[in-house]
Amino acid sequence: MTDTVPAQPRNLSIDQQLGLRTAAARLRRHFDGTFGEETIERFLTSSYDQFASGSTIPNYLPLLAERFARQRLHALAKVEGLVTDGKPVVLFLCVHNAGRSQMAMGFFQHLAGDQAIAWSGGSEPGNEINPAAIATMNERGIDISREFTKPWTDEIVRAADVVVTMGCGDACPVFPGKRYLDWTLDDPAGKTPADVRPIRDEIERRVRGLLDDLGVPAQH
Repeated sequence: MTDTVPAQPRNLSIDQQLGLRTAAARLRRHFDGTFGEETIERFLTSSYDQFASGSTIPNYLPLLAERFARQRLHALAKVEGLVTDGKPVVLFLCVHNAGRSQMAMGFFQHLAGDQAIAWSGGSEPGNEINPAAIATMNERGIDISREFTKPWTDEIVRAADVVVTMGCGDACPVFPGKRYLDWTLDDPAGKTPADVRPIRDEIERRVRGLLDDLGVPAQH
């Protein structure tokens, strides 16, 4: 099988072409026996499109697209019954996916370890993670600086066992039969680390309560 580049409706630099070839090859290896090449490349292409218009670092796009496509393909595998590990999946949603939802996901992953899965997304994804959110989470020994802002997609919402919304209002996706929790929390956008700490601590309290409700023991 050749490492083809997913068809793109735009001119790509040599570095971007190489990045997409490498990303496609890694995804094919990871999902070998689960999804075919056409599905993998379709998800990689559409994931690339999600970030192409707003990115200021074009050569980073293939890596972002690969990470998002990997998450979306994992979600699709669960929706289609191809993953049966029994791990609960929680999706945290806010407006920009830059503060509250990223902190919640960070706490959930830190506390749950490999016992459960957390994803996040935004109705209007921002360009970067809130620096004050990064700083205050670092104070708790949790690094969210490597995360990236992203939207949600249908398969990600459908794969979640619990959807936690934080301020996205009517823009939040609603799927019948899905369990929803609405957390009323201040938006950390534009706030100093001192102002974000109470928000961070309230998020941790709620995440610990959610883990307890899911029967997942907190590891810390």
